[in-house]
Amino acid sequence: MTDLAKIPVTIVTGFLGAGKTTLIRHLMTNPGGRRLAVLVNEFGTVGVDGELLRDCADENCPEANIVELANGCICCTVADEFIPTMERLLALPERPDHIVIETSGLALPKPLLKAFDWPAIRSRITVDGVVTVADAEAVAAGHFAPDTSVPADAPEHETPLSEVFEDQLACADVVLLSKADLAGPEGVEAAKIAIAAELPRPLPILTVSEGVIDPRVILGLDAAAEADLAARPSHHDGEDEHEHDDFDSVVIEIPEVTGPEAIRAAVVRLARELKALRVKGHVAVRGKPMRLLVQAVGERVRTQYDRPWGAGPRTSALVVIAEREDIDADAIRAILLSGAEAETTGA
Repeated sequence: MTDLAKIPVTIVTGFLGAGKTTLIRHLMTNPGGRRLAVLVNEFGTVGVDGELLRDCADENCPEANIVELANGCICCTVADEFIPTMERLLALPERPDHIVIETSGLALPKPLLKAFDWPAIRSRITVDGVVTVADAEAVAAGHFAPDTSVPADAPEHETPLSEVFEDQLACADVVLLSKADLAGPEGVEAAKIAIAAELPRPLPILTVSEGVIDPRVILGLDAAAEADLAARPSHHDGEDEHEHDDFDSVVIEIPEVTGPEAIRAAVVRLARELKALRVKGHVAVRGKPMRLLVQAVGERVRTQYDRPWGAGPRTSALVVIAEREDIDADAIRAILLSGAEAETTGA
């Protein structure tokens, strides 16, 4: 690549917990001969995805090439955060061959595409492609379907979930179906049919497991997506600004626990009783030098010990994301504390 050539950028989008970070971790360890830089954006204030990506840093994507923006969606903070961050990546001592952007699960891709026309960067980078990751099990279960209890032409027909999901699909150059093992063959087929019905144009819909895919399939698409906005319709076309008022997050700190079981049960309760969409963070377990990483999408909860706490404080903090009307900080705290207290008392 010459110094005058535009650096290709791949935007990886998809709803909360779809598997975006897992996909990017695979690309970082299998870059296809490219020197990568990564920008990861999180909706909540507790950064988890950035740490997971930094764990994969190597000579092809050193830690200095991994930048995290938390507490908001970059589609809303273009001037203040996105443009300066991109300028920082473009100014790295060793020019990256390819930049990968992981949007937050609530981000709308189209405003981000429009940002590539900003004078500071438009002559230096191009959107090689937009990759939308979709949770096959969640799609098959109808979690992103519009509300069919009202007439299709009513303003309430689209739910906040369906609007975000449809906007993410509409911007895609390729759709990757994740968690196929959880959906099963029938679920995968149902998800493909549901997604194809929402796409504004025919696109490849590919099934992936644990983010594993040949990088040649999604890098090097040469889509120049920033110049193809008309083919990528959005529910928010024509709006000067957009907000994420439908969703909110809260960070809850809890005391040290004796094991992960009751915390997992508490997180399941958050989904069942308070409609939590996403929970993630780290928990201190008594007698364990490693942090317990907690990640949940609805009632699916995964925990693992990821790294030592080190010399700093062993602070357990979980970020909970839900639709704004379902965020009740006191109720969320009570459920999580009940889990911590159950483990602490051995209940």
